[in-house]
Amino acid sequence: MDPVIGLDVAKGESQVQAFLQRKETYKQSFKFTHDLPGLQSFHSFYQELEQISGQPPAIIFESTGHYHEPVLHFLEDNDIAYYLVNPVISFEARKTNLRQVKTDKADAYHLGELYYKEDLEIYQKKTEKALNLRLLTRQHSALTDSYVQIKLQFQVALDQVFPEYHTVFSDLYGKLSLNTLLNYPTALDVHKITDEKLAEGMRQFGAKRSHEWFLDKAQQLKLAAKRNPFQSQISHGQLISLRMYIQMLFQYQEHLSKLLKEISVLAKSFEEYRLIQSVPGIGDKIAATILSEIGDINQFENPKKVVAYAGLDPSVFESGKFKASINRITKRGSSRLRQTLYTAVQCGLAKDRNKKLMAFYERKRNEGKPHKVAIIACANKLVHWLYAMLKRQEVFVDQV
Repeated sequence: MDPVIGLDVAKGESQVQAFLQRKETYKQSFKFTHDLPGLQSFHSFYQELEQISGQPPAIIFESTGHYHEPVLHFLEDNDIAYYLVNPVISFEARKTNLRQVKTDKADAYHLGELYYKEDLEIYQKKTEKALNLRLLTRQHSALTDSYVQIKLQFQVALDQVFPEYHTVFSDLYGKLSLNTLLNYPTALDVHKITDEKLAEGMRQFGAKRSHEWFLDKAQQLKLAAKRNPFQSQISHGQLISLRMYIQMLFQYQEHLSKLLKEISVLAKSFEEYRLIQSVPGIGDKIAATILSEIGDINQFENPKKVVAYAGLDPSVFESGKFKASINRITKRGSSRLRQTLYTAVQCGLAKDRNKKLMAFYERKRNEGKPHKVAIIACANKLVHWLYAMLKRQEVFVDQV
């Protein structure tokens, strides 16, 4: 027998469907809650199936953001082998059925079938330190996405109050710019103060510049105020909205800065971090993200496994004598790792930082490959280099 338990994980509960072997289910499907009593009842069922089949059953379930975490921790605490499946894989497997049925019971059943159909690998538990690094880098990425949205909303609010302010500071979101706007949010506020007092006020916001520089900025701000289309009194609601977004920008900057410091300190405790950083174009944040997403390189037998894990491997479509010449990447692995590798390639190609990568990119372009196809090929090649570096514990050598 080859027993397996398929779990369709949802918020606070999971649907269970057990198999003794392929096509042979065990008992009726049922649910258990993700609290301790529910998990213990599931464990009793697991032990019952183990006794009936004569061997410990495997557990298979999808990665569902954070909903699966209670189940995952319980399984690890009890040393139970499990397969954590990318939802894309299970979704593609469900599409092979003629009848399109979408229920919790059906999903748990399909996951059990997937165990017998696919050549899956048991999930490798990461160390506590690696899990912390992954959590911090993912928090930073999520917070950065929110920060970008706040920036856009801030620009909308600014355009309704002081649109000409954009022309004064090169870094609109810098400490000096935001503090100045917080104190002088409208053209009327700027008109009321002299150039000297405006320059002195900006100087108190912490920028290390000469008095002449601040005076020049004050004069630029005065000219912007004169050009501003809104010269009359601005509504109180618009000012409250603008000030609120400025305060939110300060808060996001503070939180992101703290996260980056934590990521840097933790990442430096890994020897692999220094090796990944040796690749031109890969900075601190990118190196930390790659390290946290790949984890222990020894869990991958060859670089192609890492390529597949990142979802960078090309899909294959053949039928009879037809063989597709244009194949998209599968995108079945870690989207965060895939996006980070894509960014690493772009940074490496910018200003010819990575000469070795640039030569490979040019070769692909000369073969007639479009820009994006060449970039994906570069990401694939970068994975092979990183695999070799981490396996051999060697830094990158940028020689064409």
